[in-house]
Amino acid sequence: MDGMCKGLHEACGVFGIYAPGRDVARVSFFALYALQHRGQESAGIATSDGHLAYLHKGMGLVAQVFNEENMRPLQGHMAIAHNRYSTTGTVSLRNAQPYLIETLHGPLGIAHNGNLTNVNKLRLKLLQRGVGLVSGSDSEVITQMLAFPQQSNSWEVRIAAFMAEAEGAYALTILSKEAVFGVRDPWGLRPLVLGEFPNGGWALASESCALSTIGAKLVREIEPGEIVRLDAAGVTSTQGQPLRQRALCIFEYVYFARPDSILEGQAVHLVRQRLGEELAREAPVEADIVIGVPDSSTPAAIGLANALDIPFTEGLTKNRYIGRTFIQPDDRLRQMGVALKFNALDANLAGKRVIMVDDSIVRGNTAGPLVRLLRQAGAKEVHVRVSSPPVRHSCFMGVDMATQEELIAHRLDVEGIRQHIGADSLHYLSYEGMIRAVNAGAPRPMTYCTACFSGRYPVPLDEAWLQQRKSRKESFETLRG
Repeated sequence: MDGMCKGLHEACGVFGIYAPGRDVARVSFFALYALQHRGQESAGIATSDGHLAYLHKGMGLVAQVFNEENMRPLQGHMAIAHNRYSTTGTVSLRNAQPYLIETLHGPLGIAHNGNLTNVNKLRLKLLQRGVGLVSGSDSEVITQMLAFPQQSNSWEVRIAAFMAEAEGAYALTILSKEAVFGVRDPWGLRPLVLGEFPNGGWALASESCALSTIGAKLVREIEPGEIVRLDAAGVTSTQGQPLRQRALCIFEYVYFARPDSILEGQAVHLVRQRLGEELAREAPVEADIVIGVPDSSTPAAIGLANALDIPFTEGLTKNRYIGRTFIQPDDRLRQMGVALKFNALDANLAGKRVIMVDDSIVRGNTAGPLVRLLRQAGAKEVHVRVSSPPVRHSCFMGVDMATQEELIAHRLDVEGIRQHIGADSLHYLSYEGMIRAVNAGAPRPMTYCTACFSGRYPVPLDEAWLQQRKSRKESFETLRG
């Protein structure tokens, strides 16, 4: 997908487990491994034995952060864990999660996926109370808000009080002295699911694929506005805030979620195939083969190929390890761009009219080089089909996306983009086609956050916060070089 090489990244992956008798740190490690696609910048695990809490986190991929030695001290029967890709705050260990602090009521750990859109107001309130903050992350704000004294010692009351003040996107796993909690914002912007182990114990995860990896069975999704408690009594649920209009990020279906995950009762792989089928109906074209941009576009390419009765084959291979090293390419290698990540299969492409399916084009920095790569391999024609509408608006709900000025569809119309990438033809799936494909297999009609396509944000956006996000984005890009 175009975002893989130029700046659209998943938000974060969160996990929680309450399972006496299990090595919860090891289980958390493999859950994070399954959620690695949601964040590759840092990883962390916090555990508790009911008395003391233990934490290890670091920069890099899960396999780079953890080893047998540093996992050995992570004792206990409950844990929370986190994969991070920064959406607020800079790239540094102090912004890595989970956050773990000591409170009057014992240890408190937080793992957060999302963005608070009124975080400036909440930060000011904490600072006025005399609370010091050490990071630029809104996740630390959540931690300190939960730790602040309330009339009740109940964590459910504290969490509900936070939810009453917070605006924006959050899926949380929370570690206390007695329990693990799962919390989802009232819009359900970011996903969170509940799983059960066959021989006892419970888990929470951003996606069901993590539950499958650790041998837990998907029970259900956490409802928007719900607080779920996992402890010795099992699972208890309270409604922290009333449900607003459902607004799960539709990009979870388009790209973010792993294809083997279940969202809202639907297999993500099948949804992506339907996106390709809709695309075929909207923009048929004569061609010899259909290929997908590996790996996220493969299901949509299969759906389009089946609908047009054109053979699906591989045209591009992806080096899946190029992003798994701290060694940066030199200037000459960096200029090669997508050639570091993709190679063309000349034998499949030579002399062929090719339909290349991608799930999105964000900045347009990858689609053009891929088209040229296909032509260099001998493709006679290259027709680009995109299984989502043009991305014209920035995301402020927990996804690291380009600024509006950097989005190619904000600056150019479809014909301008076609010329920019050098394709023989270009067609994006319509907004209506996307909604139709996503809802076709849903157990009931659903509503989604489609702000990056439509510009309609489900929650209010504070202007001062937006300006701060823009300046942080500029600093962040400078830091990343």
